[in-house]
Amino acid sequence: MAETIKSNPEHREEQPGITEAPTNYFRFHLQHLHLGSVFGDDWFALKAEGFARFFGTPVFLVGQTIIVAIWIFLNASGYTRFDIYPFILLNLAFSLQAAYAAPLILLAQTRQADRDKAHADADAQHREALAMASEQRELLGARQSEQILLLLQQNTRLTELVRELAERIDTLTTAVHSKVVQGG
Repeated sequence: MAETIKSNPEHREEQPGITEAPTNYFRFHLQHLHLGSVFGDDWFALKAEGFARFFGTPVFLVGQTIIVAIWIFLNASGYTRFDIYPFILLNLAFSLQAAYAAPLILLAQTRQADRDKAHADADAQHREALAMASEQRELLGARQSEQILLLLQQNTRLTELVRELAERIDTLTTAVHSKVVQGG
């Protein structure tokens, strides 16, 4: 499921235990890919969302402003008379555009809300997995600290036993030496 890249073999020798590094940072999002949006993923829904996104771009706003300015200039200057003042046809065009733009924008917002919800769910799962991994590392660190403390206590006991044995050996050596010196 998640793609991985093998670590550099030279690097692996320097740090044993590292075999693979995950590269799919969106692996928690993969389980949400099956979710279809409310309006589907067909041609119309994708194009409608594309148009709705285009309506909010500077290119669209500047282009529409230029077209409206030319429209008004041509009709107000008398160069053409297809839509004389009060520009009823232009008003009708704006109404038609608004009639289509509003549902397209709502469609795009709904689809984006679906994606945002799926991403938020995946992010929450990812944060939960990170929290669990952190807790596990803390528990492992606590266990290792306890084991180190136990090993240090055992080492102290062994050191004390070695000291006691060395003292006994010294005492016995002195006793044997005194017996050998007295008997000889």
